[in-house]
Amino acid sequence: MAELLSDDEIDQRVPDGWERDGDEIARTYEFDDYLDGVAFATSVGEVAEEEFHHPEITIGYEEVEVRLTTHDAGGVTNKDIRLAELFDDEY
Repeated sequence: MAELLSDDEIDQRVPDGWERDGDEIARTYEFDDYLDGVAFATSVGEVAEEEFHHPEITIGYEEVEVRLTTHDAGGVTNKDIRLAELFDDEY
């Protein structure tokens, strides 16, 4: 099982644009149109599958919200930080 990060570790390591929301980290990515957001969601979904760590992804009209947590650990772990960084690389 992945080890939970402390509040201080999360604050220090969470990538720019991401914020802490309880036991999750979250970011909303903005796009010029709906289909750009859908394409991004597909792209990060493929990255998540490769990492075997699956976020909650909500597709809106010109935005996509991504929420990460490690359910079996009960909060934010290194896996979440890594996936956030990989998602930012896709954006």
